[in-house]
Formats: sequence, C-alpha cells, structure tokens
Amino acid sequence: MSNAKPWIASYPPEVPASIPYPRVPLTHFLEQSAVKYPANYALFFMGKRITYSELLHSCYQLAHALIKRGVKKGDRVAIMLPNCPQAVIAYYAVLFTGAVVVQTNPLYTERELRYQLSDSGATVIVALDALYQRIRQVQQQTPLQHVILTSIGDFLPAFKKMLYPLVQRSKGERQKISFTHEVERFTQLLAESPATPVHAEIDPDEDLALLQYTGGTTGVPKGVMLTHKNLIVNAVQTEKVLYKLLPGQEKIVGALPLFHVYGMTAVMNLGVKLAAEILLVPRFEVKQILELIHRVKPSLFPGAPTMYIALINHPELPKYDLSSIEACVSGSAALPLDVQQQFELLTGGRLVEGYGMTETSPVTHSNHIWGRRKSGSIGVPWPDTDCRIIDPVTGEELPPGEIGELAVRGPQVMRGYWKRPDDTAAVLRSGWLLTGDMGYMDQEGFFYVVDRKKDLIIAGGFNIYPREVEEVLFEHPAVMEAAVIGVPDPYRGETVKAYIVLKQGEQVTADELDGFCRKRLAAFKVPHVYEFRRELPKTLVGKVLRRKLLEEAQVQQPDQQQSRSNP
Repeated sequence: MSNAKPWIASYPPEVPASIPYPRVPLTHFLEQSAVKYPANYALFFMGKRITYSELLHSCYQLAHALIKRGVKKGDRVAIMLPNCPQAVIAYYAVLFTGAVVVQTNPLYTERELRYQLSDSGATVIVALDALYQRIRQVQQQTPLQHVILTSIGDFLPAFKKMLYPLVQRSKGERQKISFTHEVERFTQLLAESPATPVHAEIDPDEDLALLQYTGGTTGVPKGVMLTHKNLIVNAVQTEKVLYKLLPGQEKIVGALPLFHVYGMTAVMNLGVKLAAEILLVPRFEVKQILELIHRVKPSLFPGAPTMYIALINHPELPKYDLSSIEACVSGSAALPLDVQQQFELLTGGRLVEGYGMTETSPVTHSNHIWGRRKSGSIGVPWPDTDCRIIDPVTGEELPPGEIGELAVRGPQVMRGYWKRPDDTAAVLRSGWLLTGDMGYMDQEGFFYVVDRKKDLIIAGGFNIYPREVEEVLFEHPAVMEAAVIGVPDPYRGETVKAYIVLKQGEQVTADELDGFCRKRLAAFKVPHVYEFRRELPKTLVGKVLRRKLLEEAQVQQPDQQQSRSNP
C-alpha cells in the first residue's frame, strides 16, 4: 500500500506538514518566556498572579534545594499536587536538576501510592500537607527519603478551604506535622535557596523528563518513559496546529489536571511555550469555571467532553459571557456532535475532537480548529506523525474504510514502559505504536475511532462498538451522559447495557429510549438493559471508567441488570 499521507491535503496553509524542533531541554521554554516576557503573568490562581520572572526564580530556588538534598540527573522525584502554583514550580525545578518527574494523583490510595513510588524508585516527593499521613504510612515500604510539603495557604491562606475537598480521603489526616531533615516545608526551601540558574547536561533525544503512569483502567499502571524531546515535540506541534494563538497574549483555562499528561501538554507545556497566562483550577466546578471565563476572559479551553457537557447544561448559563473562548480541543473520550454544536453556539469559538495517549505525549490527531473537519472523526495526524490501520491478527495495513487497529509513529511516541521490556515489545513494533484502539481511515485521510479493542462487545456473533450506541443515546434531548458496556448473556454471549444520566428536570423511560434507538440502530446494537444513574464513574480528566461499570455489573443480580424502566 502507498506510503502517501492523504491527510496532508486537508492541512490549512498555516499548518506545516513537518516542523524543525529545537534540541533543547523542556525547561528552555520557561527560560525563553521569562526573558522575552518577564513581567507577563504566567499563573493565575484564585485571584493571585505570578509573573514569568517570578516563576523562573522560584523554579531555580527549588532546583537548588533539591540538588542540596542529593537529587541528581536521572533520579525520580514524585509530585503529588493538584493544580496550583507549587505544581508548576516543582515540575520545572525537577527538570532543571536533570531528574525525572513522576506525576502522582493526589487521590491515590495508600496501595496505589506505594505501588507507584516503589515501581518508579522515587526518592523525593513534593506533596500537599493534607496528604502527609498517607505518605507516611507507605514511606517505609518505598525508596522515599525526603518529603517536601506545601499548603495552599502558602500562597493563599483565605482560599485554603476551597481545595481540601479534592483530597477528601485525607480527612482526619491533618495532624500537626513535625518538620525534620526528612520532612521539610516547600516555602522554607525556596526562602533559603538562591535564584541563580541551574542547568543539568541534558540530551533531549535520550534523557527522560517524565515517568507518566497509565491510568490502570485495563490493568496494572505502567510507567510511560517520555523524553525531553517527546514533550518538546508535542508542545511545538500543538502550537503549530493552534496557529492563531499569539505568544505573550493568550490565557488558557487550566481545569485539566497537570498531573495528567493531557493537561501537562495542552495547558502547562503549551502555555509556558506561548508565554500565556495559565488559569489554574484545582478541581472542576461548573459554576467556578463559568465565572472564571466570564471574568478573566481566557481564549483557550482544553478539556474533556464531560466538562463541556456540564457547562452547556448548567441552569445559570445565560448569566455568563463565554465569548472570549476561541479554541477548544476535546480529548480523553469521544465528543458527541450535539455537545460540539451547542458549545460553539454559546461561545462563538471552535471546539474539535482530538486523540492521543499517555504513550504519545499525548496528542497524535485532531480536527483542524480553523479549517476542514469531520464530525465523529478524531481528525487527521499531526505534523510529522504517521498513522495507519492494521489487521490486528496479521499486522497488514488495511485499505480505507476497513476497521482495524490504529497504529501511530512519530517523534512524540514514548521510549517504552519503565522496567517492562516485554510490555514495551508488545506495543512498539519498528517504531510503530499499537494503540489498542479500533478504527478506520476514510479516503481523505481522516481517522475514526470506533472503540477500544478491549471494549468491543460481541453479541450473537455481531461486533458492536459502544461509542456508536452512545452517540445515538446522546442525541436524545433528555440524555446528558451515556455509557455502554457489554454484560454476560446466556443466549447471545454478551448483550448491550446502557448507563444513562438525565439532564436536570428531564424524564424518560427505558422503553422510550429503546424505541428511540431502534429508529437509529440495527436491532442487534440496541441496548437490552438500561440503568439510570445520577452520575457515572470517571477519571479526573472526565473519561468514563467502563471497567468500573463492568465490575459493578458482574456483582449485580440478574433481576437488577434486566431493569428496563426509569426509577
């Protein structure tokens, strides 16, 4: 089959097919922005602003403190913080030392935290003080030597209480902390350290910047090894695709968690590259986001479908002006067409669907923000990114229109999984990453993901892709959210079950939804079981946890599973 890239013909003239990437450490972008725009605001956090010059100096100070405590090139340093200034400072400070960032979810249980610290070999952790009890419980079973604690009160005493719901599992953990040479205060380390430059010798092509653990939605989390080059490439690609954004003039909504690779690239790394003001939001609350957009006027809002769904369905939406939003790239889950259309009507901006994985830093595809796009498509591969659809059994490339496994190749693809050569070999083949997603390419090079290979439902011998059924359910005017899984069925092998969250004040029965679906889907794809919920289990970036729904379905009694009416 030809190696031609049909998607390049759809690129707007402003988007290059290939980009020269600087051979520099990721920290170069921060230093560059601080030199060019020293007085520009870098971070906005609950009314407080920090300039690029101030941010860079704080990063240097923490880097000096880490080096004094023995951190050297190649060491792993964990960061367990929500979106706050300290999270950005810690990230770049670790990179300045030549060490490797290990992003750690603040909601991790002791078991999850112990696993990640042990697997990564992290010797230092920078964390919220409210999480200390959890860290102390696991420290003896991990390589952890130094704990650096910070409080939102370090920057914003009056707003401290607003953040604690994010770490709700730590209620009762807030005892008086004894600060020693092993447990130290973030602010004290900054105060005692110089703000002079710190530069480790970095080979961007080879040296790791990040160990980013996969979500573990399909098994044990694996540490994805991302180099400085991987992250630089994806930040530059994002900048070129969003070519209307102007350096030193943009504001970015930082509602995606920075400890997730999507928020890290699309909010923090891109924001710093553009010398944009990053509006840090520690946890997603619809009204707070509406007020932030109305008051501060951001231009870019990277997010997930659940975020946009929540905004367009908020009862007080008409009170807020969202017209400053120019561009949004939606990731982490499929973007329903109805949501895209409503959000664009409200803002006057553009909302498009993209695609990526932790293993690709993360973005590989998107529809064109200012150019040709196709609804239901993840768009086209980004500059310097190659993509093909392969037969999952033979590995042969398939022609346009045929469904197979999505494989990608490009400079943003990971080095491999940390200490897992067999897992690496299973997904990396001659530079091609097997994504585990099933999809197809049309004649013009636009790609469509029909579902995760593992989420495929086989009912009575027919292949059913949950996303297709979910798209139809989203079209119903009463439905706010929908998730579809396959549950065991003694006759068909599996049958389709739909979980539904209704819009506020709306009512619909399972029979009504059944009739709605039968007009739009082949009979074998129509859900046989409906369950109505107030909410769906999700990751912090808004991806529905189908695995969680499957586990719940397995323990339910048959009569519960077969309920077909709205309670």
